[in-house]
Amino acid sequence: MSRTRLLLLDDHTLFRAMLSRLLGTDADLEVVADCSTIQEALGALSQDSVDLVLLDFDLGKKETGFQFISQARRAGYSGRIFIVTAGMTDAEYVNAFSLGICGLFLKHSSPELLVEAIHKVMAGQTWIDQRCIQALANSISANASRPRQNELTDREKRVLKGVFTGLSNKEIGAQLNVSEASVKSALQQLFSKTGVRTRSQLVRVALEEYGETLSSLHFEP
Repeated sequence: MSRTRLLLLDDHTLFRAMLSRLLGTDADLEVVADCSTIQEALGALSQDSVDLVLLDFDLGKKETGFQFISQARRAGYSGRIFIVTAGMTDAEYVNAFSLGICGLFLKHSSPELLVEAIHKVMAGQTWIDQRCIQALANSISANASRPRQNELTDREKRVLKGVFTGLSNKEIGAQLNVSEASVKSALQQLFSKTGVRTRSQLVRVALEEYGETLSSLHFEP
C-alpha cells in the first residue's frame, strides 16, 4: 500500500517543523514538500505527486489559502486540500467549502487528532472541526435567503450530523443503531435532495441551504 504524499503550506517555520516530525512518525504518511509561500508550493506541486495539501489560511504578506487554492486548481492540481488554521471567519469557512476543500482543522486541537483527520479525509470523508460547526450553522441560518425545496427527514438530519462529525457510514450506523445499508440509502437521498455527488459538496450545500437545520442538531465540541 502506497503512502499518502503530503505538501505542507504554512508561513510559520516552527509549526511546519513540528508537523513534519509528527507526520513522519506515521508509516502511512510522507511529507514530500515543506513550503512557506504560495509560489514555493506551486513549484513543488509541479515537480512532485501530492495526494493532500495541508494548507494554512493566513499565509502572511497579504496571501491567503484562497489564493493558493485558486492558483493550484488553475495549474492542474486535482488532489485534496485540507485547511489547518488558527481560525477564520464564518463566511470564510463557507467560502472554503465552496472552493472544494475536504476539511477544516483548528490548530489548537491535538496533533493526534490531526493525524486521525488526515486518514479520514484520505478515506473520502469530510472533516470539520466541531467548534466551527455551530457558529457556521448559526451564521448561515441568520443570513439565509434562498427557500429550501427539500426538507430533511429526521434520519437524514442525523446522518448529516454524522457526516459533519467525520464519521464513516459504518460508524454512523452504529451510532444510530441502523444498518450501514440504511445509512447509505439516507446519504443517497441527501445527495439527491442537494444535487451533489460527494461528501465535501454535501457539507458545503448543507451549510448554505440547511443552516437552521444544522443549528438544531446541537453539535458538541
